[in-house]
Amino acid sequence: MDSAAIEKRIRDSFARQAFMATVGARMATVRAGHVEIELPYAAGNTQQHGFIHGGLVASIADSACGYAALTTMPEDAAVLTAEFKINLMSPATGELLRAVGRVVRPGRRLVICSGDVFAIDKGEEKHVALITATMAVVRMSGDLRD
Repeated sequence: MDSAAIEKRIRDSFARQAFMATVGARMATVRAGHVEIELPYAAGNTQQHGFIHGGLVASIADSACGYAALTTMPEDAAVLTAEFKINLMSPATGELLRAVGRVVRPGRRLVICSGDVFAIDKGEEKHVALITATMAVVRMSGDLRD
């Protein structure tokens, strides 16, 4: 697939993610092996101390890695998260979170990814999380689609 087709595939798939829509996340950047997802601040996404909930930080990081992996797949394959490890290094506060997912090693069965989450407030960027993730490659059939 060419880069325009890859970007369309990723954006179309992301548009079908009800959870990402519910929390207000948006696809920002798509290129081969690299995806960025942004999440504007919303009071409904915070925990009891006013920080963006760590589970949501992990979710956007996981999605960024998964979509970065999907950019490396042929049309008849998709990816599902097999595992991830996240370091929440600092409370996620600010106007916007940006999750950056990158492919470290593409493979036929597994795709290894890494990523970062940055909190942006008044133009200042703070590194708040680091993720490593393994995506399992699955062949699409039946109801399974991107």
